[in-house]
Amino acid sequence: MSSRAVARTSLTLAIVTLVISVIGFIIALVANAFFLDDFDAYGEVAVPGSGTVHLPAGEVNVSLHALVVGGGDGGLPVPPLSLEITPPSSAPKVEIAESIGSSTTINNDAHIRVFKVQVFEEGDYQVTTEGQTGGYINPRLAFGHSSSYDYLVWVFVTMFVIGLVWLVLSISWLARARRPVTVSPYGYGSGYPQYPGVSSTPHGAYEPTGQGIQVERLKTIAALRNSGALTEEEYRAEERRILGGY
Repeated sequence: MSSRAVARTSLTLAIVTLVISVIGFIIALVANAFFLDDFDAYGEVAVPGSGTVHLPAGEVNVSLHALVVGGGDGGLPVPPLSLEITPPSSAPKVEIAESIGSSTTINNDAHIRVFKVQVFEEGDYQVTTEGQTGGYINPRLAFGHSSSYDYLVWVFVTMFVIGLVWLVLSISWLARARRPVTVSPYGYGSGYPQYPGVSSTPHGAYEPTGQGIQVERLKTIAALRNSGALTEEEYRAEERRILGGY
């Protein structure tokens, strides 16, 4: 396979990599946001209201969860909210930090992350909520976690960067690849490609005839092959043509 053919194959593979990375990124983003986000994995508490939620040790997402009218095209606004979490008697106090995320709505059911809670010991926690949610339908605070497949988004981002670099290198390679050449039996003068280190016969210089031309042509294509301007396959083809032309 010639260098140009390999360069074309590399370019094709780079484009395929870019297409797959873009499609995969979109699918991973949508799946994580709408299908794999387990935002209410540990339970919910009405706003305002109180209840007991069993929380694992680690980071817990707290989301405002409510029904919306008209599909919630404008997202789910976040009203003033307060959250108090009382740990079991033997557990340390949790850390609560405000963390507003993006709103997700599926069939008029919307949720948006509003807090992140750091839990230091698994157990049953008493939760008390307050908020100005008079205009909301069945508002609750949901306790859960993000999708376990968030990393896939970054996998496809990395894949896109690799594909982009690959594409640039392949285009550069293809531009440098030499095209197949045709060696004229009448020399490398006007109308034929010139190669580094090979010049056409100067005007007025000695030009052999007959068998001498054949020998000179064979020497020329051998020099081209040795310098890399001709592949072995191209050299053999020109050799057969020259030998068969006299």
